Amino acid sequence: MTKTQRMLAAIALAGAAAGFAAPAASAAPISPLTLPDLPAAAPGMPAGAQPASVQEIGSQLSAGANQLNALMELPNQLAPVIAPVQPLTDLAGGLQ
Repeated sequence: MTKTQRMLAAIALAGAAAGFAAPAASAAPISPLTLPDLPAAAPGMPAGAQPASVQEIGSQLSAGANQLNALMELPNQLAPVIAPVQPLTDLAGGLQ
């Protein structure tokens, strides 16, 4: 056996041992998932500054992620505009 084969065999053996131990560990009752409480607003904060719920925070994060995804797609959308002038920009880059 090569060293790599021995390492893979050891990992497989460890995985099998963990698989046999898993049913005993899963016998415990599963507690329900709860959302954390929101912190109290500081005195003098505007009314709309504090989110009303954890779901609202999630929706704001989701909206921000969607904006970031749109920004990541911008080069693909600009490709048809850049393609006609790309040979000139490549040439200008070669002159430096």
